[in-house]
Amino acid sequence: MREVQSVAGPAAGLSLLLAALGLGGAVGPVGVTAGALTGAAVVGLFAVGLGRSGATSVGPPNAVTLARALLTSGVVALTVEELAGGTGARATLTAFAAVALLLDGLDGWVARRTGSATALGARFDMEVDALLILALSVTAAHDLGWWVLLLGAARYLLWAATGFVGWLRAPSPPRRWAKTVAATVGVCLTVAVSGLLPDAVSRLALAGCLALLAESFGRQVWWLRRHRSTAPAGALPAAAAGATALALTLVWVVLSVPARATQLVPEALLRIPVEALVAVGVALVLPGRGARAWAWVTGVLLGVVVFLKAANLGFTAVLDRPFDPLNDRFYVGPAIGVLEDSVGTTRAVVWLLLGLAGTLAVLVLLPLGLARVQRVARGHRAVAGAAILVLGLGWSAARAADVRLDPRVPVASTSSADLAVDQVGHLRADLRDRERFAAEIRDDRFAGAPDDALLAGLRGHDVLLVFVESYGRVALTDPELSPGVEAVLDDGTEELASAGYDMRSAYFTSPTFGAASWLAHSTLQSGLWVDSQQRYNQLLLEPRVTLSDAFRRAGWRTVFDLPAVTEAWPQGEGFYHYDRLYDASDVGYRGPAFSYATMPDQYTLSAFRRLELTEGPRPRVMAEIDLVSSHHPWTPLPQLVPEDQVGDGSIFDGMPEAGPTPEEVFADPERVRRQYAASLVYSWESLVSFLREDADPDLVVVVLGDHQPHSYVTGPDPGHDVPVSVIARDPGVIRRIEAWDWDPGLRPTPDAPVWRMDRFRDAFFDAFE
Repeated sequence: MREVQSVAGPAAGLSLLLAALGLGGAVGPVGVTAGALTGAAVVGLFAVGLGRSGATSVGPPNAVTLARALLTSGVVALTVEELAGGTGARATLTAFAAVALLLDGLDGWVARRTGSATALGARFDMEVDALLILALSVTAAHDLGWWVLLLGAARYLLWAATGFVGWLRAPSPPRRWAKTVAATVGVCLTVAVSGLLPDAVSRLALAGCLALLAESFGRQVWWLRRHRSTAPAGALPAAAAGATALALTLVWVVLSVPARATQLVPEALLRIPVEALVAVGVALVLPGRGARAWAWVTGVLLGVVVFLKAANLGFTAVLDRPFDPLNDRFYVGPAIGVLEDSVGTTRAVVWLLLGLAGTLAVLVLLPLGLARVQRVARGHRAVAGAAILVLGLGWSAARAADVRLDPRVPVASTSSADLAVDQVGHLRADLRDRERFAAEIRDDRFAGAPDDALLAGLRGHDVLLVFVESYGRVALTDPELSPGVEAVLDDGTEELASAGYDMRSAYFTSPTFGAASWLAHSTLQSGLWVDSQQRYNQLLLEPRVTLSDAFRRAGWRTVFDLPAVTEAWPQGEGFYHYDRLYDASDVGYRGPAFSYATMPDQYTLSAFRRLELTEGPRPRVMAEIDLVSSHHPWTPLPQLVPEDQVGDGSIFDGMPEAGPTPEEVFADPERVRRQYAASLVYSWESLVSFLREDADPDLVVVVLGDHQPHSYVTGPDPGHDVPVSVIARDPGVIRRIEAWDWDPGLRPTPDAPVWRMDRFRDAFFDAFE
């Protein structure tokens, strides 16, 4: 590893230079990262050339060129920092460029004086010149126009052409004129970025430089064309190089991308993933068989990381919680159902097939890509070792100083390792939670209560437990969403008060977010915190007094009205002990579906009144009713019709076609939010209309949201609170809950009481014992 030792000094010098720029405030994390990557690439490539040349040391002239390369890396750092929105440090940038240009003449003079001129030194000198000109042209183009980039791109455009035209790769005789032109371009660019001259003068000077470059490169190409018969034939293996670059990019992105949606910012991709350094570094030191085995192991682990990160990003974005590998497989079926209801069966199948094909491709191609990166690294140990050394130093410094590209993402990335640790922790926590939750289920102070002692304070009342889908606190606190929702609640409060109702409202903290409403339903019913699919599955297998079961035992007829259910649901009878379940097929609906919603909320409520709240002698009813018009994707929406015209629902024919499709709404993020608010307005209008028309003086309604809507409505970190209201005509009902100190009306104030949702069952039993 003699070559790595030879460039260890420059690598350390680069780290010190970038640290000085960072500590001095000239550049931030983005600039430091760009400078580190540039320096690592330059030093690493020089190390490869040094090894191939058989040289035993760097040599005096190359040491000078290395110093210029470090200064050029500083110029790159300053340039990128300014482009990224930093304050800029043009004086420092100009000074670095000026010193690098002065040293440009020194390395050649040293080489001639010491007799140490080499082809490697000449090539290294030329590439550093080209890199400095490129960085300066980017800065100048920011001020003077995009065409200035041609000055920096000329060398690389010619190099790219050599991949397709073989005779361009032949060596050409050295020309002092080419060196003079390069120096002139560098000086003009340095003066231009310094701001010492008026822009017009700088543009004129750089236009002249562009003409000089065109003449210089044109003469070189003409000479090569005339001597093309002696040049190597064919093109460079550009495909192989491109595949390696693509593999390295994909591996880097996968390992550096965060595992939480709230951290998914562009700056995250500029981080240094320690897992990549370890994966390649270990491959460098292992022998042949060991290296191949390591490639397989790390490749499989990379595939697992891809799956876990994708799942975790999805769950944190939609459900505001991490992915649980032990239990969250349950969500596959419901997710497919929502997709089918939203876009139709044919499109859902197409999307699922594309997703499956993409998943398989990623799980196969990424491990192969990592194996390719490791194989190429072993073939170029010097450059790979130097790159790992520089990046490792940068990672350690960034870790120690907690350098961040964005407040949410540190430069020193351990996202993949942290995710693996978190997932193992989830598995262990799930296993421990089973026993703990089993004890909570058994600890039920109402399990042995006599039937006639349950809910005595509500005898003679019909009781409705109404869940409004996705009715979250954000609907009342977000200034872009709340005006319409607040208006319908305030108007509803006045209308219901005129009809003899009294109302109290507060907030519940839901155990779920964005979806999985069954967790909220079971939490409210059971008085247990059911915040995972594991807890839900466990609860269904154990005896527990639920609200519906308590009403049934106390003599009520218990009903569950689920208009979104289109297949058998055995838990309704087996766990909740309902006497009657209504699903989408048995409420007499003859109208159209509205995307996810099989029927409008207004019809759901109207059909329930017709089927259960009949006049004349009958048992009192306790029912859970789910209103789903406000379910994602919140479009198309029905229109409210007169209660006496609802009929069999055919009056709603044509309404879905008149509204926007999910594809049209979701093309505009702001329209999505507006449509969400509109769906809640419709659901509440339907409920108020239903209550206003009902003549039962003994009706009691508990209406609440199940969870907050998805994060593309709420934004990051919105919390899990949902509004809840108790509505009754009987003053005695309201008196029994006065101790709860809830707000009057349908709209809770911002400082209204907040209960965890699992508190409600016991408080309800105690209030109406």
